[in-house]
Amino acid sequence: MPFARPKKRDPVGEPELFEYAVGTLARKMRTVRDLKRLMKPRAHEGEQGERDMDAVVTRLIDLKYLSDTRFAADYTRMRKENQSFGRRRVQQDLAQKGVGKELVESTLAAAYDEADEVELARQYTQRNRMKPPADQKETVRTMNRLMRAGYSSNAIFKLLRTWNVAEEAIPAVTGDSDSYAEPDDRAESDD
Repeated sequence: MPFARPKKRDPVGEPELFEYAVGTLARKMRTVRDLKRLMKPRAHEGEQGERDMDAVVTRLIDLKYLSDTRFAADYTRMRKENQSFGRRRVQQDLAQKGVGKELVESTLAAAYDEADEVELARQYTQRNRMKPPADQKETVRTMNRLMRAGYSSNAIFKLLRTWNVAEEAIPAVTGDSDSYAEPDDRAESDD
């Protein structure tokens, strides 16, 4: 039996959009761009819908229910303190959520300029129960995981040295990117 298509909603005006937006913000903090994206399918098409959405956003900003600045600061603090993510990862996440470039830079500067990146990386490894790598293959995996978490290669190398990982086990950086090549497993397989 094929899935039934959902009924298309009738477009709503400003009061209903405001009610929807307040409910959405009560569940989860959002950026202006994200909230507009969620309201768009519910609003009238064309200029009327844009005017309604802009009026709702303006009203929410005036009521201090919606603030990209507060969103960026809270999001950065949560990702840094609760998940121990590095600066680059938080920067990418904020840009993806529609926070302006200047706001991202100022927020990250306030949160990460005084932070010890190696200590944050150590906290990340402890939080995720990562053990010091035993060989080159595990070292590459650890390095890739830390890169995805937003840490610089410099901080990763310093952390590996504190773990007393042999220099031979630390692979060279491939090219000018910040990723590491996985060792070729085909030679090691017993198939």
